[in-house]
Amino acid sequence: MKRAEKREHLIDTAIDLFNRAGFHAVGIDQVIAESGIAKTTLYRHFRSKDDLIVAVLQRIDAAFRDALRQTVEAAAPDPVARILASFDFLETWFRDKAFYGCPFMGAAGEYGERTSPVFQAALVHKRLMIDYFEDLARAAAHPDPRRFAEEINLLHEGAIAVASRSGRFGTLRPDKALQSGRANQSWGETRSCRNRNCVPNRAGSSTIS
Repeated sequence: MKRAEKREHLIDTAIDLFNRAGFHAVGIDQVIAESGIAKTTLYRHFRSKDDLIVAVLQRIDAAFRDALRQTVEAAAPDPVARILASFDFLETWFRDKAFYGCPFMGAAGEYGERTSPVFQAALVHKRLMIDYFEDLARAAAHPDPRRFAEEINLLHEGAIAVASRSGRFGTLRPDKALQSGRANQSWGETRSCRNRNCVPNRAGSSTIS
């Protein structure tokens, strides 16, 4: 096995172990035993367990956001439908046998110090998710894309928390909130305006241009 392959194999092994048991519960010796890689080789790639965890979170982050983006873009060209499709992505994830909850929530919970590199890696993922939802909201011409992105992210995190604890999701689809209430009202007004060539005034209502 080449050096780069050994590093990737260590990360793959650690992902599986951390996903099933958590971060503190899995020691370096267990990663070594499961991977079949020598301890000296592990420390050649990762100076500490924290470094390994950060590499794990970075790998999961890249794969998760790439899969989400592919699912959303394949669902529909309409930006609103794409945001709703992000919940379809969650439902598919929750039905996977490998779903044990959100590794980023778990990492932030186990490494609560904000200065921890593990906490920071988890935080980066959450910020990137909000940035992505903001991009979708801007494409949908939402009047306050950043706030709406944060609301969508909150719905996502709530859905993940419920699914990881109860195994339920399909009957509690949080995206249904988008079809009623304050968020959908402001969004619906904006989408209607796009079709009628109107612009928002300073008070937040809309006028025909």
